[in-house]
Amino acid sequence: MQKWRKISLALAGAAASVLAGCIITPVAGPESWDIKSGQSDPGSLAYGLVRLTPRSVDILAAHAPRIAGEFADRHGPQSIRFGIGDVLGVTIFESGAGGLFIPAETAVRSGNYVTLPNQEVDVQGNISVPYAGSLRAQGRTATELQTATVDALKDIALKPQAVVSLVAQRASSFSVLGDVKGAGRFPALPSGERVLDAIARAGGLTYQGNESWVVFERAKRRVLIPFGAIVDVPENNIFVRPNDIIYVYREPQTFLAFGASGRQGQFPFEAWRVSLAEAVAKANGLTDTQADPGAVFLYRGEPREVAAKLGVDVSRFDGPIVPVIYNLDLRDPAGYFLASKFEIRNKDVIYVSNASSVEGSKFLTYVRLIVGTATDPIVAAIAAYSLKAAIQGTSTSGLLLGATSGAH
Repeated sequence: MQKWRKISLALAGAAASVLAGCIITPVAGPESWDIKSGQSDPGSLAYGLVRLTPRSVDILAAHAPRIAGEFADRHGPQSIRFGIGDVLGVTIFESGAGGLFIPAETAVRSGNYVTLPNQEVDVQGNISVPYAGSLRAQGRTATELQTATVDALKDIALKPQAVVSLVAQRASSFSVLGDVKGAGRFPALPSGERVLDAIARAGGLTYQGNESWVVFERAKRRVLIPFGAIVDVPENNIFVRPNDIIYVYREPQTFLAFGASGRQGQFPFEAWRVSLAEAVAKANGLTDTQADPGAVFLYRGEPREVAAKLGVDVSRFDGPIVPVIYNLDLRDPAGYFLASKFEIRNKDVIYVSNASSVEGSKFLTYVRLIVGTATDPIVAAIAAYSLKAAIQGTSTSGLLLGATSGAH
């Protein structure tokens, strides 16, 4: 009975060691069952787990970074409206000599008009026209200011007409800054121009397009978008408005790969768009003797509204960004089609978990190491007695019996 109790205790100890094997043995990251079981440590960062399906891939494609979704103004060119600092020229015509501006003795002139000195729109947004006083210029187009000038003079001049021209455009302009060849402030054209046209006016990009990002700001609202997304999606190439700010900067897009992938490290996109399948290939695929194809994970922070549409319980999270782990199952043949449609984003992290058999092999290797460490002194002692017996010409068993009797 005592013998069986000892055996039972030994088996229980071995089972406990097996269960603890994943903690004892080295590993590159969490096991697949740890990720799929959800949040276990209440003190750790919570996350949402999303399985990649055709529906989830379509939701992400519909919420790709874009400008058009943030700025609803998709109208074409707009009329240029005067602003403070613009320099205007005003010419007034009368139907004949002897009027308010054209004396009778000047009838020999080639035209019955007078051109006023150029003047800036003042800080109150006005210009001054003789006999008409201060006229509001800010916020008006040339046609609207011409009409206002005629209305102010029609009772004191001979059938007056007015022509207003923009001599120096200072208020109706936009800025292009950053990594462009000719940064500066540019007057808005009446014909209208889009974001790519504005960047072209600034001399174009300094660096490659796949390494460039665009910050578009309008009325204190900002959107960050890869330059390639403006080229690839025509809806993102919206019309530029006065006072818009376009800032271009260089940041090569990269992703990280860890775990049982062929290579671990940081990898550049080297393209405008990279799919998950291409990213895994850049990391030399999955290690055939180590990886679990059903445990390919991608870490990313998603906007709160996108996470909710993906089925994540966002009530557990604070703030606008929700940590999400996507699970791709490459044991499913259709998984490769999903991986080809799923687009990688800057700073994504790809982690491939080990297969469970790999962890078992690691534990057995660990047990062999422990057993070998424990038996090494015994093997060394037996070897020493064998060598002594060989030298003295006696048997090893006799030396061992002698050593035993001497101990008694």
